Amino acid sequence: MELWIDTLIVLLILTNLKLISSSRLSACIRVVAFQGILMGILPLLVGHDVLTLRVILLSGITVLMKGMVFPWLLLRTLHTSHARREMEPFIGYSTSMLMSVGLLALAIWMGERLPLPVLLKSPLVVPLSLFTIMVGLLAIVSRRKALSQVLGYLVMENGIYAFGLALAQKEPLLIELGTLLDVFMAVFVMGIAIFHINREFDHIDTDLLRTLRD
Repeated sequence: MELWIDTLIVLLILTNLKLISSSRLSACIRVVAFQGILMGILPLLVGHDVLTLRVILLSGITVLMKGMVFPWLLLRTLHTSHARREMEPFIGYSTSMLMSVGLLALAIWMGERLPLPVLLKSPLVVPLSLFTIMVGLLAIVSRRKALSQVLGYLVMENGIYAFGLALAQKEPLLIELGTLLDVFMAVFVMGIAIFHINREFDHIDTDLLRTLRD
């Protein structure tokens, strides 16, 4: 079991590195979709000796929303905006990759020193969650296009979701599903905003919005 958990965590770390190093928006959306599916599988393996209906339901809804619904909405937005690549990010891709490696080391260091209320089957879950949150935040602040920033938001939320697995045995299902609903509404609203930005300005480069004047 520990081998499967560690393999899953390594794949999740690789999805973060792939996201931060890729300029193709369609590829980034598919990476986030794959990460969402892996995040849905994670509760089945981590922190539970016996699978319950609550855990299975949470896993299934997570895979559906993060792995299918969100990517479908974002791909529709991508096709509408006619954007294909993040051409000139604030932080270059090589620099972003180096920063991500440093953030991974920082996440491992912090994870080793953070006390947990429950014992997890893998000590890498907390470093993974911290690293995913950091990569999502890095994507938000280092990319120009609104769609890339939405992807960063989703990745950051995935990290928060993974961190919540440390307390999953004590959280009511209603709160967990409510969080997914909030994320769904956020992605839906962001998609509408991107559509209107592209319709009005023929681009989704948020950096150019600062040139607007009253």
